[in-house]
Amino acid sequence: MQDKQLYATILGIQAPWHVTDVVLKADHQEVEIHVRHDDDVPLRCPQCRAVGPRHDHRERRWRHLDTCQYRTILVAAVPRIECPEHKVVQVGLPWAEPGSRFTALMERLIIDWLLEANTAAVARQMRLTWHEIDGVKQRAVRRGLARRALGEIRRLGVDETAYQKRHEYVTVVSDLERGCVLYVADDRTHASLDGFWPVLSAAQRDALEAIAMDMAPAYIRSAREHVPGAERKICFDRFHVAKMLNDAVNTVRKEEHRELRAEGDSMLAGTKYVWTQNPENMPAARRARFEELRDEALKVGRAWTLKEAARGLWSYVSRAWAAKAWKHWIAWALRSRLAPMRYVAKTIRDMLWGIVNAIVLRVTNARAESLNARIQWIKKQACGYRSRARFKAAIFFHLGGLDLYPRPALAHTKA
Repeated sequence: MQDKQLYATILGIQAPWHVTDVVLKADHQEVEIHVRHDDDVPLRCPQCRAVGPRHDHRERRWRHLDTCQYRTILVAAVPRIECPEHKVVQVGLPWAEPGSRFTALMERLIIDWLLEANTAAVARQMRLTWHEIDGVKQRAVRRGLARRALGEIRRLGVDETAYQKRHEYVTVVSDLERGCVLYVADDRTHASLDGFWPVLSAAQRDALEAIAMDMAPAYIRSAREHVPGAERKICFDRFHVAKMLNDAVNTVRKEEHRELRAEGDSMLAGTKYVWTQNPENMPAARRARFEELRDEALKVGRAWTLKEAARGLWSYVSRAWAAKAWKHWIAWALRSRLAPMRYVAKTIRDMLWGIVNAIVLRVTNARAESLNARIQWIKKQACGYRSRARFKAAIFFHLGGLDLYPRPALAHTKA
């Protein structure tokens, strides 16, 4: 098999395109494959497929998969057509998408590697620049978002995740059932979430069954303004309620520890996780320490009892019974004379409607929290991001559930 036929076969080059020459540049460790379009084949507009006259041609170069570790470059004089509707446009290519200087097979390989390693590592292994690899990633995200069809979405998760230190955040909206990111916006304000709702049609917003979020007033207000029946759909996640309670218990512990230490008693030193970890998950040594302290007349012991009582209030099925049980707990906590627990009780009292929604609808933001952890892993793998745009693109690339791969135009036929 001759070299031209070989490369035509492995590149998938078919009429009206032909491999005209193969040039080996051993000193540069490169192979150049020259391709040409038949002059006698009518040209078609890649957008409307209308036949039009040739306007001119321009030589283009594309990086292809290596040949025996030699860089392989595809070179072609690409015709441009005069389309009555779309004016002067370049004809479609069977090996690459418009705007790319890599063949589709090369881009697919780069995307596969980017799903496994960071941009700098892929650039080193592929013998390309960081910006060339990043360009492939950016194009992949753009094409994936352009192709995305959201379909029916029943359960949303709204969460914030850190972009950089100094309390810089982005808002992340995810599909809790499919476990993929739908939207990323700067900051964690009312306007941040407002930008998401136009992504959904009116029918999709109406079809939402639940929106899991923390108790951020900005997110609540945005959902109320854009989602019909939001009062019955907004759910305050069990994770955030548990975190509030654990923080309150630990605050009680720290205050009591200071009081006891002033009297020369250090029994609460180093016991943070004795009171905040679930008893069934404790290692044996910590469990033994917990058993010793639980029988002491401690304020933190009373706070722990309130926290554990709240853990048992998430199994109700009836909205009325769930609300009644929580109101009983709130009254108990308000009588506890423990300021941190009283503060949490007042917060829960104000947000009880969303907590009851979460109980009845059996909604948890655990999937969103898992995505949040993976986002932080992506950031760590890249050693941080200076650009918010690149950070958001990386989130969509890895967690958007997008079709990232290129689909070059079909070759022209002689029909």
